Amino acid sequence: MSQNEINLFQQVDEATLTPDKHIETKYGLGTIRNLSSGCKTLLNIVKHPDKVVCVEECGPNVLKIIFTMDNIKIYMSRPTLADIPGDAKIRFNDSDIMTRSKGYNAWWSKEYERREADDL
Repeated sequence: MSQNEINLFQQVDEATLTPDKHIETKYGLGTIRNLSSGCKTLLNIVKHPDKVVCVEECGPNVLKIIFTMDNIKIYMSRPTLADIPGDAKIRFNDSDIMTRSKGYNAWWSKEYERREADDL
């Protein structure tokens, strides 16, 4: 496990890696399976940036980190309330590029209109 990955699970779940390679969370000693769903999703994005990863189980704390990352691919079927940094650029469906929370919310509003028009 890289230092970057260790730093991420410390930041997200306040977990630590023990000398014998276990992960200690506020709930006790365990393995990577004991990390939150959002933390495991974030680690998958870091390890596999070329793969599309579903972020629907991520909380706002993890989404805030994800929206600062470059050249990743994520899947969302619905908008999620998240703090999107002002300089974040988000590309939707390999075409529309939006910035900040305002652009994110505007894209989702347009997407819902499209879904309604297409009777989805």
